[in-house]
Amino acid sequence: MAHLLLTPGPAALAQHMIRMRLAIMRNSLRGEDAANLYTGVSLGVLLAFGTIAVAVLWPAYLPLTLAAWFSGWIFGPILFGGGSEALRPEYFSMLPATPGRIAAALLAGAFAGPAPAVNLIALLSLPVYGWRFGPAGVLIGLGAAVTTLITMVMISRVIVALIGLFVRSRATASAVGIVIGTAIALCSNGWALFVALGGTDAAAWSQVLVRALPSGWGVAAIEAPWPLALAILLAGAGVIALLLAAWAVLLSRRVVSAARGGMPTRRGAPRPFPAASGARITAAKELRAWWRDLVRIQLLALAFSYAIVTPLLLVTIDAWIMVPFTGLIAIVMAAASSANLYGADGTALWLTLMTPGAERADVRGRQLAWLLIVGPAAVLLSLAGTLVSGQAWAWPWVLGLLPALLGGGAGIIVLLAVTSLVPGTDPHKRGGNPLSTGADETAETSLAWLVLVGVPAIALPAAGAILLNPWAGIVTGVLTGVLSAWGLGKIAYRRLESHGIDLLNLMKHGPAPQADKPTTADLPIQHRIGVTISYLIAWLPLFPQGLVPMVMKIVGIEDRGWFLALHLPPIWQWPTVIFMIALGLLMYGYAILIPMRLSSSSSATTS
Repeated sequence: MAHLLLTPGPAALAQHMIRMRLAIMRNSLRGEDAANLYTGVSLGVLLAFGTIAVAVLWPAYLPLTLAAWFSGWIFGPILFGGGSEALRPEYFSMLPATPGRIAAALLAGAFAGPAPAVNLIALLSLPVYGWRFGPAGVLIGLGAAVTTLITMVMISRVIVALIGLFVRSRATASAVGIVIGTAIALCSNGWALFVALGGTDAAAWSQVLVRALPSGWGVAAIEAPWPLALAILLAGAGVIALLLAAWAVLLSRRVVSAARGGMPTRRGAPRPFPAASGARITAAKELRAWWRDLVRIQLLALAFSYAIVTPLLLVTIDAWIMVPFTGLIAIVMAAASSANLYGADGTALWLTLMTPGAERADVRGRQLAWLLIVGPAAVLLSLAGTLVSGQAWAWPWVLGLLPALLGGGAGIIVLLAVTSLVPGTDPHKRGGNPLSTGADETAETSLAWLVLVGVPAIALPAAGAILLNPWAGIVTGVLTGVLSAWGLGKIAYRRLESHGIDLLNLMKHGPAPQADKPTTADLPIQHRIGVTISYLIAWLPLFPQGLVPMVMKIVGIEDRGWFLALHLPPIWQWPTVIFMIALGLLMYGYAILIPMRLSSSSSATTS
């Protein structure tokens, strides 16, 4: 295909980029990938039509809704390691074309996907909103929908280019992780800050803020007199031109910059490894990987920033209930970000497999390194948070759940690393974007969700024992943590001994095609959507609206917070708690059993 791109004009170059992007998408959609795409597009279309409904029924909230779409384009590339780059600029560095032409063609290729199409449906809410202002409002809304879509995509591309160019050190990788963690915390508990700033006053300035964002320029243009509206649209076109020029410069600098596979430059002579063997030498190697790999640094910063910001947001409304559990939140988030340890290392597994009997030491060393990285910081945050908050009732919970979560996290991450490995690019072969591992982002996200559910579940025996007797709960927590780390680690290294070659082949060549194996893609569309929605939101009724208020009622905590059951009359509180727990369990059961029924029915048919 490269010879076709030697002499074409801008339109033909853009056409080739679009065709290549569509071909890559068409040839990569297989099995679960196709199911995830179809489900994601279905949910996106539903949200897009929901945005149009907002423009019709609740027009005052349209700028805020469009700001949510805009934040997805901003934080999506950051959250997924720089975004998915099917067409990397490095692929076209040898073409005899100016950076501006290549940037424009890559921009055209960026629109050849489902995300811009779904976003365009959502932006049709602008002409619907403009109908209130007559035919001129509809025309302005149509023009604003196009310019807003291009602006959103361009800002997303510029962010990807900035990440690829400037995230070349531990400090910048940590900064990206802190931004991601803070953004996630604001999405989950930002309402507390809104309440702290004063509901009415905050609503007034937030209306101004959401109109000042690029996503709100279309609404502002519709509401303005037509001369000012035209000026806003022209200004939007000018911003697009500036973003395109900036992107072209960033792409040219990214292509000529010397990428080091996501590793910061080493200064001075390399430090020798300690005179050790077995698990200790693997732990020393892993500690250096955690110190040097920018992806790991970013994920670790994400985990701890989320754990710190989330309780602080509740403190703004004088709710200190989450502060003692800051370290516990950090453990769960750090485990979720570490669930693909072997996949992140690429094909380096062959070094372990070529050393007889090294599998056990490798797994135990990775567990030890993770505990040394996460454990001290989590202990410090837990003790400091409990002391500062003054919540004396939280001491048994902190002291009991802390070892259980640490041991559970150390065990479950190595178990998933060898049973649910997601292939990634070798660190030294990563492209110009150092925060992109080249792994399937959807699969890695699924692993993270498994850890977010599995690690707290491991600590449930300790939580139950604390309810009966605090000291017994602490002992149970220590035993649970030790047994989890030892037992799950033993399963992991035995799995590595028996299936190590299979894992290496998976990392080198990807999953082998299995034509007869049923996947979620074979489910009817309504079940596909239902399974995805269940996995996404089942945790909400089960944990924060079910188990947490149950513990608060048993312990006698009177802080109602945002827990629905505690805001109801006492006679309805326990039924609501039980209903929420049952609803969460039913949703998880539906998401698990429906695909299992598909697999069993398929096996019965083939037999």
